[in-house]
Amino acid sequence: MAAIITDRLKRQFINHLFDDVLDSSNNYYVGIGRSEPWDSNDAAPTPIKSQRDERNARLGMQAVKTAETVSFVVPRHNWSSGTIYSAFDDAYAAYPTNPYYVLTDENSVYMCIQPGLNAAGSSVTSTVKPTGTNSRPISTADGYIWKYLYTIGALDGTKFTSANFIPVTKVNDSAGTPGLSALQVNQRLVQEAATQGEIISIQLINAGSGYTGTPTIQITGDNSGKQAAATATVSNGIVTKIEMNDSGAGSKTGHAFGSGYTRADISINGGGGTGATARAVFGPDSGVGADPREDLRSFSLMFNSRIAGDENDILKVGNDFRQTLLLKNVEADSAGGDGPLYVADVGNTLNYLKLSTVSTPFTVDRTILGASSSAKGLVDFVDSSRIYYHQSEVTGFGIFQEGEVLTEQNGNGDGIVENAATDSDTFAYRFPDVNPFSGELLYIDNRSPIERSNDQTEDIKVVIQL
Repeated sequence: MAAIITDRLKRQFINHLFDDVLDSSNNYYVGIGRSEPWDSNDAAPTPIKSQRDERNARLGMQAVKTAETVSFVVPRHNWSSGTIYSAFDDAYAAYPTNPYYVLTDENSVYMCIQPGLNAAGSSVTSTVKPTGTNSRPISTADGYIWKYLYTIGALDGTKFTSANFIPVTKVNDSAGTPGLSALQVNQRLVQEAATQGEIISIQLINAGSGYTGTPTIQITGDNSGKQAAATATVSNGIVTKIEMNDSGAGSKTGHAFGSGYTRADISINGGGGTGATARAVFGPDSGVGADPREDLRSFSLMFNSRIAGDENDILKVGNDFRQTLLLKNVEADSAGGDGPLYVADVGNTLNYLKLSTVSTPFTVDRTILGASSSAKGLVDFVDSSRIYYHQSEVTGFGIFQEGEVLTEQNGNGDGIVENAATDSDTFAYRFPDVNPFSGELLYIDNRSPIERSNDQTEDIKVVIQL
């Protein structure tokens, strides 16, 4: 028995997550961690969906920063002259090998309705960049027909455009709503002009044979609006292509896609031949341009977070990290126990030891050893008399003791942990701002090491794909 989940269910899941992020009662954070190398080659392994992997990711976490913003995203495809692009097809179960939409150097996004076709019906390369923001499809001199969808604004471009993804949004406010940018107003006008039930192309299934003239394309359907119309091309006795008619009387201002169709039959009659068959390709249910997230099949969200240096001395620098995480509703650490929901913008997740004496400075990435407790830990950061560390399956999870001698197993560091109750922050000897074992861990990304320094900002983009 074979079964699938439909795109509608995927969209329902991803929309629920999007709404959950925007819910003011929830707090989403991007975490960074894992200072120790993966192996002798430091090659990042593929994460495993196991409790052990999740536990180890929490153990090595260094800090969290608010996931400041979120956006739907789709894979990025820059328009490039000399490339063959596919047309949108309602039969796609996944993205085709040749993309059916492009991003131009003006940050505008266009969907391909029809590729340029030669007399034999083969796709030709795109040589004319689509331009303009007309709400109807745009024809270019190379035979391609494009539909303008939207233009990415500067702010969204900075936050959500990467080498592999671009943001895609729907403008929910009407075009006259105060505060909308010019780009948003323009996109809203495109959305409002979308037509439901269009037949945007006809896919040839069988070319037939014996055609001496041009057959008639008859489109029979349940349309409640305009009638769609198309024309066939014959070469060497076979039907090589079927193209939707231009309804602009040669002015290239519109195409005879019709409206109000939910189903249609395509008949190929006359022309002296037989056997040619074709099927109708329908646009997205709400119409091309009504919702770019649907047009471009977006089932992905990107979270963006920027960690600037030491974040006003809250975080520490001078080491690297190899994991990025996404967490929901983490808690403030309360002496190692459950605490209230953490709401600050940024927080440290590492334990630390406060030293009364430092005879020889300690070094990051070394293993510290408590002389009395025999506890071990991996040094993440050294800040004067404080050593920020984490423990792992390798070090074990022994508890350091206040007042004990501390040394480095694989280095020269040497000092003494402060005695208990030396000052009012007794628990600060051990506990971080954020309990790393709190909240829901939703995402783990293993990567090559990224060094952190004071003059550096990490622009972290976490992409959730269904």
